[in-house]
Amino acid sequence: MPGNDSRLAVLSDMSDRLLHNSQKEDDMKVRQLFLVIAAIGLVPVALSYGVAPKESLGYLFDITVSNRNGAHIFRATMGLYVAVAIFWIIGAFRARVSQAALYSLIVFMFGIAAGRILSIVIDGVPHWLLVAYLAMELLFGILGVLLLRKQIRDPA
Repeated sequence: MPGNDSRLAVLSDMSDRLLHNSQKEDDMKVRQLFLVIAAIGLVPVALSYGVAPKESLGYLFDITVSNRNGAHIFRATMGLYVAVAIFWIIGAFRARVSQAALYSLIVFMFGIAAGRILSIVIDGVPHWLLVAYLAMELLFGILGVLLLRKQIRDPA
């Protein structure tokens, strides 16, 4: 019967739309979780650099921050890290900036990782925690690229 065929086509179309929307919602949740985890992971690093740089950097990495200029540089770095983390949180919950947040995460992670790799080549292997930071930065950069490619390929 012709009426049944059109009803089946409508049901099939509705089913496809629901499944497609469900996949897009799942993709968005993954991006949200990724950006939030990256931001949460970055904040302690930022705070360790800037809240009390003379104490924390000496304790963690045997770095001596002996004057206000050194403290100023590390506190400025903290400010940058916190600002980026805030942007990632905003990108996690505002769809219109999620792509920009992913781009900034990728540039940030690969930029910091490139500096660390350059330092390893020139200066040698640093403290184990800084090597762990490098591994995490590379991992998050790669995951960011994969999520961004998926978002561009299948826009929400």
